[in-house]
Amino acid sequence: MRIVVAPDSFKGTATAASVAEAIRDGWLSARPDDTVTLAPMADGGEGTLDAFETAVPGAVRVPITVTGPDGSPVDTSWLRLPDGRAVVELAATSGLPLMPSLQPETATSRGFGEAIAAALDAGATGLVLGIGGSASTDGGESVLDVIGDLPLPSGGVVVLTDVTSPLLGPTGAAAVFGPQKGITPDRVAWFDDRLAEFAGRFPDVDPSTPGAGAAGGVGFGLLVWGATLARGASAVADVLGLPALLDGAGVVITGEGRYDGQSAAGKVPSVVRTLTASHAPGARSMLVAGAIDAPLDDYDAAASLTVLATQTTGEPADALADPLRFARIAGQRLARMVG
Repeated sequence: MRIVVAPDSFKGTATAASVAEAIRDGWLSARPDDTVTLAPMADGGEGTLDAFETAVPGAVRVPITVTGPDGSPVDTSWLRLPDGRAVVELAATSGLPLMPSLQPETATSRGFGEAIAAALDAGATGLVLGIGGSASTDGGESVLDVIGDLPLPSGGVVVLTDVTSPLLGPTGAAAVFGPQKGITPDRVAWFDDRLAEFAGRFPDVDPSTPGAGAAGGVGFGLLVWGATLARGASAVADVLGLPALLDGAGVVITGEGRYDGQSAAGKVPSVVRTLTASHAPGARSMLVAGAIDAPLDDYDAAASLTVLATQTTGEPADALADPLRFARIAGQRLARMVG
C-alpha cells in the first residue's frame, strides 16, 4: 500500500518534516512493506520555508540577520527559488516564539520587512510571503516602515495566510489573536482603535478584506503595499504538487499541533482532507495531532499525542516535551488499524 504523510508543523515543538518522518518510521515498524511518501505542509506560518525547501529542488537558503520582534538581532534566512522568486517567512523573523516574554505594546514585525528588502536587494523577481505566527499587532506599520517605498517585483507578491479575519472589530486582529500575544481584555479596544487610526491613512485599502487581520494586521500592511493575499495551505499544496502525490494512495495522514474548531477553516488538515477526497477518493484519511478538540467525522482514524503520552507515561505534558516519540507511536498504531 502507498501512504502519503502530509502534516503541518506542530508549532513550537516540531517541524512538519520531522513529524512526517516520525509518523513514517512508526508506520513502517508495523507495515514494513508499504511505501510511504512524505509531503510536509505549511499554511504560511512556521514551517513554510521548510515545506518549500523540501518541495522545490534547487531552492537555496540565504542567511541574514534582522531585527527581532523584541528589537534584538535574529539570525534567520530566506529561501531563493530556482525561478528567481524568494520565500520569506514572518515566523522566522518576527514570530511569537522569538519573544523572551510577551510584549504586546512594543513587539515589532520590522525584521520581516528587512528580510523582504534583503531578498529584493539580492534580485528576487517575485515574493512568496508566509505571515503566520507574528508577535505584534501593529497593522503592518513596522513592515511598511521598511518596504513601503520599494517597488513591487515584476513577478508580484503573493501572501500566504490561513487567516480570513478582517483587520478590525470583534473578529479582527486585536480581538481574536491579541490575547495570545499578551493583549489583555481591557486593552483590546485600545489596540483596535490604534489599528483603525492606522487604516484610516489608506482609504483605498479595505480593512474588512478577508486576511487583512492576519499576523496582527501585517496582511493589511501588505495589501497597502500592493500584494495579493492567498489561502496559505492551498497555495503550498499546489507548489508541493500534493494533488499528484495523492493519486493512488491507500492512506493519507495529515495533522497539526492542535486540531480544534478552527482547523476546518482552511488549515492544513482541511486542505489535505479535501484534496484526498477529490484525488484519492478511495483512500482512508487519518489524523495525528498533539491535541484533539473537535469532531473527527471526516477521518477514518486519529491519534492524539497527548492521549498517547498519558497512556504510555502517565504524563500528558510528555507529548510537548518529546512530540516525535509519540508521533512515531501514533504512526505505528494507525498502521495497525489498517491490518
